[in-house]
Amino acid sequence: MTPLDWAGLMRAGLCSLRLSPAVFWALTPAELQLMLGAQAGPAPMTRAGLDALARAFPDDPIGDEDE
Repeated sequence: MTPLDWAGLMRAGLCSLRLSPAVFWALTPAELQLMLGAQAGPAPMTRAGLDALARAFPDDPIGDEDE
């Protein structure tokens, strides 16, 4: 489990969003995430995307004679 960046979350909630401490601590993690716009970012890479990336940039290109 990844530890939460409480200082960063508090800074975002209290300074950027200008929430009062009572409102900040009353929020659920999902509500805070929604308010911070975490869902607005790019979607995580899917397995299909990783496969396409591996095909486009193989680790051992064909014809590599340096070895």
